[in-house]
This record gives sequence, structure tokens and C-alpha cells, in this order.
Amino acid sequence: MDSDAVLRHELGDFLRARRAQLRRADFGLGPVARSRATGLRREEVAYLSGVSVTWYTWLEQGRDINPSGQVLDAIARTLRLSVAEHGYVRSLASRPLVRQVPAPIPSAMPAHIQRLLDALRDCPAFAIAPDWGIAGWNAAYEALYPNVAKVPAADRNLLWLVFTDPYVRDMLPDWDVTSRRFLAEFRAEAGPRLGDPACTFLVERLTEASESFRAGWKSHDVEGFASRERLFCHPLAGDLQLEQHRLAPSDHPDLHLIIYTPVPATDAAGRLRLMIGEGRPAR
Repeated sequence: MDSDAVLRHELGDFLRARRAQLRRADFGLGPVARSRATGLRREEVAYLSGVSVTWYTWLEQGRDINPSGQVLDAIARTLRLSVAEHGYVRSLASRPLVRQVPAPIPSAMPAHIQRLLDALRDCPAFAIAPDWGIAGWNAAYEALYPNVAKVPAADRNLLWLVFTDPYVRDMLPDWDVTSRRFLAEFRAEAGPRLGDPACTFLVERLTEASESFRAGWKSHDVEGFASRERLFCHPLAGDLQLEQHRLAPSDHPDLHLIIYTPVPATDAAGRLRLMIGEGRPAR
């Protein structure tokens, strides 16, 4: 299957999954007689969106058609998609809200960005490429997650590590929630790349390696990134309450810097200093 076909089928699967999640009562519709199906039917989505049933059916079937931006917007409104989900749909159909060409995967970490990471001495920080490969990190992040320097380069991918490394799982008390959110964020960003061989290989590896990934991938959840508080249970530093932020350098928008800062009014700053400088358990 070529890359365009992969994107068309992903679009169809996503629309079908979102259609099944809708509550008929929210649209003033009663239950479908003698049917176990949930959500709206295809013809109902087509009617509410102002498109033909045939056209919408072809979309869900992954047919080689060229839906306009207006059609996609109408369907997004009917399916009550979030901003991130709406952008995901348009990116799969090669009609993103802001037209972008997928950035190339960096071949090496730019030296000045590595220096920026190193300057954030008391804040764990790392950089990820468009495929979520970890391109660089600072000493504080290595103290938080020592395996980043030990795993083979081919496995140094944030999504792969979240779903396959027991150290990460033990460090995240809310792993079930966090891993699903990471997956939803990855899917939102990876849309145009889903047909690329490297992305296909990553998904296939994770599908084989992780039952949790398989279940999460089938859900087709999509979510945009937002800064938020995170809790880490570090074996040396203890509980660390950190805020997670993400920045993109203007000269390298293909790289995203993930930075963890201590939550104010907690002891996270002192625990981080102990973890980074002395490596002794916090008391």
C-alpha cells in the first residue's frame, strides 16, 4: 500500500471511530431499531454535513477522492471534532489548516540547541525530532531518566520508550493516562507522516511489542499538546512535581524542546538539585 493510500485509510478509520462515539440523543435521534451499532449512521452524518451519502461513504472506505476543505470542515462540525482532531483530518487529506510540508528528520543535533539544553542545568530537558526520536538531552534529564544514554540509538524514541521501558512505567504513577495522552499527541502530529516507511515501521514495532499501544492506537484518539503538571516517582529523588513545557526554536521548528520545571510551592527544586548533583535519596 503506497503512502497516499495509508493516509486515505487512516482518514476513513478515524472518521468511522469518531462517528461511533457520538450520542444519537445529542442530535435528537432515537436508537436504531434492531441494530447493535452505536453512534450515527453514515447517511445521517452525510445529511447533517450537507454532502452526498456516496461521497461520505467513499471517504470512510479510503477511496481515492479529493475532498475539499469545505467538505472536511462540515464533517468536522458534524462529528464535533476538537481543534486538534479537525487539524488531523485536514492533514490526512492534504488540506491542513495551515499548509505545511513535513519537516525532514534532522541528521544531527544542532550544536547551539544542545548548548541551550545544557544551560538549563537544574531543569531536565530534551529535544525530539518530528518522528519523536530523542535527538539530544541535558545532564538533568539523564539524571531523571538514565536509560536515555544507554538504549540503542534506534530505540531512542519517546513513544517507543514510554510503551516498552519498565523504568519509565515505574516512574509514572499515572502511566495509563499519560501513555494514552502521549499517543494521542503523537498521532495528531504524525498525521502527514503515517505513510512514511519509518513511521509505519515504528507503529508496527509498537503494535507487536505493546498490548497497551495496540489498544490505544485502535482508539484513534487525537489531542494537541498543552503545558501541564507531571508527577515523577524517581528512585533517588522521590516524588517530583514538575511542569512540562514544549518550545520550538525559530531556526529549527522541526525540533521540539521538552523542558520540565519545578512546580512552585513544592520541594521539587531541591529534590532536582539532589538528583542532579549528588545522586542521594531525598529525605
